[in-house]
Amino acid sequence: MCTVTYLPKTDGGFLFTSNRDEAPHRSPENLDTTTIGRTQLLFPRDTAAGGTWIIAAANGTVACILNGAFVRHKHRPPYRRSRGLMALDFFSFDTLHAFVRQYTFDGMEPFTMVVVGKKQVTDLRWDGTQLSVQEKNANRPHLWSSPTLYTPEMQGKREQWFGEWLAGRDTFEQSAILHWHRTAGEGDPENDVVMNRNNIVRTVSISSIEATPLQLDFTYHDLLRQQTKKAQLPVTHEALAVHHHKN
Repeated sequence: MCTVTYLPKTDGGFLFTSNRDEAPHRSPENLDTTTIGRTQLLFPRDTAAGGTWIIAAANGTVACILNGAFVRHKHRPPYRRSRGLMALDFFSFDTLHAFVRQYTFDGMEPFTMVVVGKKQVTDLRWDGTQLSVQEKNANRPHLWSSPTLYTPEMQGKREQWFGEWLAGRDTFEQSAILHWHRTAGEGDPENDVVMNRNNIVRTVSISSIEATPLQLDFTYHDLLRQQTKKAQLPVTHEALAVHHHKN
């Protein structure tokens, strides 16, 4: 739930990649599927809470959760519901607008939720008191870093590393962004994009979703077991705009 990138593709699709920094015992081995409403979902299921941090949906939507909103917060349980289960709850709403208006955020631990759909990138942040919703330019690359693990200085360095990688690139390939997610940094194991803080928190997996108008290709790299799992989810065209945000 830590370092996330979004890259637009010229075919109208996108690349969405997430490094999960978590306690090693909470790293799932496989991709799971379920159906909520009429929408089929594909995701790695958290072995502790039963939720997830990244979901690909058959309506062409991807949702991803990062810990924290804008600044590092104090962990004050109990919380009403886990953020990973909230990510699944999202797909029980007909639209993103309905989720924003109707979901009970009070009692949730602060989070950042990124929702990507057809030509749309939305950034939702709950700081424990207030929900902020920001529409981002879907034609430009974006980077997110969890404020619970990285200081503003380290978030700035990640922006720098990402900017250097982007320089001179007009098109984006999944293999190239995966290489960045594996290798970016300055040789500091506590703060590189693949990180390890005394095996208490470390990068346990890298998930990358390549979206086209026809399907979502999900690649799940389990760094602990050195395994890679892949799955495809056909896009249901009539449902593409299900989670479109309306002002």
